[in-house]
Amino acid sequence: MLTHRQAGVLLHPTSLPGPEGLGTLGDEAFTFIEHLAAAGQSVWQLLPLGPTGYGDCPYSAFSAFAGNPDLISLNRLAEVGDLKRSDLPPHQAAEKRVNFDQCRRLRTPLLRRAAKNFFLATPPRRQAFDQFCQQHAAWLNDYAFYRAMRTDQQHKSWCDWPAALRDRHQAALHEHGTRLAAEIGIEKYLQFVFFEQWLALKAHANHRGVEIIGDLPIFVAYDSADVWANRSLFQLDAGGARRLLAGVPPDYYSTSGQLWGNPLYNWELMAADGYAWWKARLGWNLQQFDLLRIDHFRGFVACWAVPPHEETAINGHWQAGPGADFFSRISQDFPQLPLIAEDLGVITPEVENLRDHFSFPGMKILQFAFDSDARNPYLPHQHPRNALVFTGTHDNATSLAWWQALDGAGKQRVRDYLNSPCRQMPWPLIRAALASSARLAIIPMQDLLSLGNEARMNLPGVADGNWNWRMLPEQLASLTSDAGPRLHHLCELYDRLPGKI
Repeated sequence: MLTHRQAGVLLHPTSLPGPEGLGTLGDEAFTFIEHLAAAGQSVWQLLPLGPTGYGDCPYSAFSAFAGNPDLISLNRLAEVGDLKRSDLPPHQAAEKRVNFDQCRRLRTPLLRRAAKNFFLATPPRRQAFDQFCQQHAAWLNDYAFYRAMRTDQQHKSWCDWPAALRDRHQAALHEHGTRLAAEIGIEKYLQFVFFEQWLALKAHANHRGVEIIGDLPIFVAYDSADVWANRSLFQLDAGGARRLLAGVPPDYYSTSGQLWGNPLYNWELMAADGYAWWKARLGWNLQQFDLLRIDHFRGFVACWAVPPHEETAINGHWQAGPGADFFSRISQDFPQLPLIAEDLGVITPEVENLRDHFSFPGMKILQFAFDSDARNPYLPHQHPRNALVFTGTHDNATSLAWWQALDGAGKQRVRDYLNSPCRQMPWPLIRAALASSARLAIIPMQDLLSLGNEARMNLPGVADGNWNWRMLPEQLASLTSDAGPRLHHLCELYDRLPGKI
């Protein structure tokens, strides 16, 4: 699938500097795209954009289809007339961490005001709103009801709602849908303006020669509109409780594994209708992104299933996934699947065969490359062309912190391989990624800024305190004065500038 050499940057939009307490889809995102293009980058990779739930984790969203209202730019709402300029809060001082709760307390009343203004007026965008609601009714109606009802139920999960609502009795849905009609309308408005802003941003990126890589978690959150509205598609008991929990066994990241808690799919029932839910999900995501990374790709071969009473993921077992049948039937609707296989963790020949059969590029992480011998598949001389190479990912320590944590022997192995004293880490590792034979090289923004673990995005297995790193304005500016020109030079040196085919 990857046809030529490219380079890009991994950064979640919430990490952008801007005036609203967290990065949004406003001016700061457009500015970032300009910086990427100037630095010779043709790819921007994101984390999932869904509405986050517990712990603000992008991989645990209230919907597999909806967008995150946290990312809506209030300034953009003022530009289109849904807010007045006088409504906007004062410019907030830049901080290194996003306080999501504080941001929501400030932003939510303004988003609600924007929705009410929108519905009171009769602007031309109302026709676009109506078309959006009609086009996406299959997921939007359930999602908007679910969010409105969840708020009405003091933010309880759907499994703790009154039985008639939990089990979707039509009379209860009609009664409460009528009662909460205004709140449901607000939720639909938030989705409309999210995708209005996102698709405008993507169009600008593509115009500037920057492709967007989205991120699609294989599993969905238990507390989500998807599970509430489609219980038969998941392994649940008659009362809606999870029969098994998703996770991964002990690995590089955790000696006790990771117990994610997602419900597992009822693959047999999904196969019976040709994976219709998955086709709808992929189809909508492929409208939003140019390429799509499938998180935990190995779950399509087998996933780690943990009994619900377990406190860790150690005592799980492998449960078979749909394998090639899934992608064969999906490709009937999408002949060209621009998918990237996140093939990290416990990878078997079956997983590799599935990836290679459909020519999906996999991932190579340089931080994993130096703990064995010359046959380590993460070393640059072992990389296939149809692959993405990263210095590290959002789940890793920053490359500077990784380097600092190595013992003397480990550091010497890295120096020997890179033929460098490595005094300016992580730039020798960045150079190695860009020199790799893998056609797409992605560098986390934290590594371009040479930041330590104070800028780490996620620590797997730890529920709190993640996902909140944020750039300062002067750090973004360094893309024009320091890191950007340096990156451009290396991309030119290693044939990764746009237009090089």
